[in-house]
Amino acid sequence: MNVYLKNVFTDVGNVTLFTSKFFKEVFSPPYEFKEFMKQCYIIGYKSIPLVAITGFIMGLVLTLQSRPTLAKFGAESWLPGMVALSLIREIAPVITALICAGKISSGIGAELGSMKVTEQIDAMEVAAINPFKYLVVTRILATTLMVPLLVIFADGIGMLGGYIGINMHGDVSLFRYISKVFDSLAFVDIIPATIKTFFFGFFIGMIGCYKGFNAENGTASVGQAANSAVVTASLTIFIIDMLAVQLTDLLF
Repeated sequence: MNVYLKNVFTDVGNVTLFTSKFFKEVFSPPYEFKEFMKQCYIIGYKSIPLVAITGFIMGLVLTLQSRPTLAKFGAESWLPGMVALSLIREIAPVITALICAGKISSGIGAELGSMKVTEQIDAMEVAAINPFKYLVVTRILATTLMVPLLVIFADGIGMLGGYIGINMHGDVSLFRYISKVFDSLAFVDIIPATIKTFFFGFFIGMIGCYKGFNAENGTASVGQAANSAVVTASLTIFIIDMLAVQLTDLLF
């Protein structure tokens, strides 16, 4: 137990130092803009199909599952607003972030871990390239920017899935559906839900980079880095979400 606690506190200290180094490097030149744009393309654009399918299914299933219960109380007109609130405030941000943790964080951990094991990171230092700025800073910035955009995209696709789900058992025009959705939403629903996605993205990138950049020698450590990145990032997402919900309730 003592050894386990020691390892936990050691990891927390190392992550803190890793994070402080990131904030130090992110504001100092040179800026790897080309690599940053490349990572935005890989992390953001290439994740769109998976996020789109997931978002559509979330909206469709949520609508189909909620409709019978609301129909018992004659409250089917509340369905668009309920689906919109559920997706925007909680379901879409958390599920999309978990998908990104599985796809992006594990990919970053495996990529940087393999580079560490094959001594490519050491070779970059010999070539007078700052590997932390080139590999870590660009990826963390890309995830911090792209995950919120993917969540907003998932919100929109989820609404489309909800619209199709409603029309499976009824006939609601798209204009009326959108009107019902916006009537039920307020800035207090959208702003906190959007802000927390930046933290999701930051920690997804940070944990993936930390696990990969500090992988031990040996090929087995690459798989361990990827697996550990997914588990830790997923747990962190739930913790951040819990804190964000409590903070939102206190402030609003």
